[in-house]
Amino acid sequence: MLRVIVRRLLQMVVTLVALSVLVFVWLRNLPGGQVSAMLDERATPERRALLEKALGYDQPVWKQYFNWIKLVLSGNFGNSRVGGQGLVLDEIGRGFPATMELSSAALIFAIGLGIPLGYMAARYKGRLLDNTTILGTLVGVAVPVFFLGYVLKVIFAENLHWFPASGRASTGLDATHVTNFFVLDGLITREFDASADAIHHLILPAITLGTIPLAVIVRITRASVLDVLNEDYVRTAEAKGLRARTIRGRHILRNAMLPVTTTIGLQIGLLLAGAVLTETVFNWGGIGSLLKDSITVRDYPTLQALLIMAAGVYVVVNLMVDLSYAVIDPRVRVR
Repeated sequence: MLRVIVRRLLQMVVTLVALSVLVFVWLRNLPGGQVSAMLDERATPERRALLEKALGYDQPVWKQYFNWIKLVLSGNFGNSRVGGQGLVLDEIGRGFPATMELSSAALIFAIGLGIPLGYMAARYKGRLLDNTTILGTLVGVAVPVFFLGYVLKVIFAENLHWFPASGRASTGLDATHVTNFFVLDGLITREFDASADAIHHLILPAITLGTIPLAVIVRITRASVLDVLNEDYVRTAEAKGLRARTIRGRHILRNAMLPVTTTIGLQIGLLLAGAVLTETVFNWGGIGSLLKDSITVRDYPTLQALLIMAAGVYVVVNLMVDLSYAVIDPRVRVR
C-alpha cells in the first residue's frame, strides 16, 4: 500500500510540473499578452519595453519559467486586476469557500441520488423505472447548465418564491463568518438560522451544477451493477441462501463501485467548468466568477493561479480515487 502511495505521489508531482510548463507557455503566447493588457491604450513602444524589462520578459523563456516557479512555491502569484485588485491568493481565498461549498453540495446531490437510482434501474431492468431513469439521464446530460439554471430560477425563485434567486445569504442577515463556508460557519457559531439560510440558497445552484454528474453517475452505476449481477459469485451467494441485504452490499454494490468511483473522480474535476456558468446565473461570487472576470480583463497572474489550482485539485482527487480502490476492492492491494 505504501509503495502505491509513493508511486502515485511521484506521478502527481510530475503531472503538476508538466501542467505548470503548459500553462506558463500557453499564457505567454496568447494574443496581446500581459503587457498589452496592463498598458491598454498607453502601450507605446517605450512603455512596453520598460514594462517587459520590469516583468523580466526580456530574459530567456526558461529563465522566466524558473523565476515564476520560485514565486509560486513561495505563495506569490502576483497582483490581481479583478475584485479588490489585491494579491491573487487573497482573491482566490475569498472565492474558494463559495465554490467548494457549492461543488460539495452538488456532489452530495449527484452521489446521494445517482447511486441508488442507478442500482434500482439495474435491478428493475426493462421496467418503467428503468426506462424513465434512462430517459431522465439523457435529458440531464443534454440540457446546458446555464439553461437549466435559468429555468429553475424562473420557476422556483421568481414564480413560486420557494427559493432565493441569487446570492449565498439573505440580505440583512447578521451572521458570523469564520471560515467563509456559510453552512459550516453557522454550525460552528451555533447560528443555526444562518446555516439554514445558507442551505436554502444552496439548493437551486447545487441542483443546477449537480444534474450532469447525477446523470452520468446513474448511467455508470446501472451499467456496472448489470455487469456484476451476471457474475458467478452473485449466483453462488443466492444459491447459498444469503440474505438479500448481504448480497446487495457485499457482492453487488461493492464490486460495482470501482467504475463508479472513477466516474465520480472525473466529475469532480469537471465541476469547476460548470461552476463558471452556475455562479454567473445565481450571482454566487466564487472561483467560477473570478475565472470569468479574469478572462474578460486578461488578468494573467490570476488565470495562472486558477489553472494551477484546478489542476492540483484534479490531481489530488484522482490520487484519492486511486487509493480508494484498495479500500473498495482488496484485490487491488495485491497488484
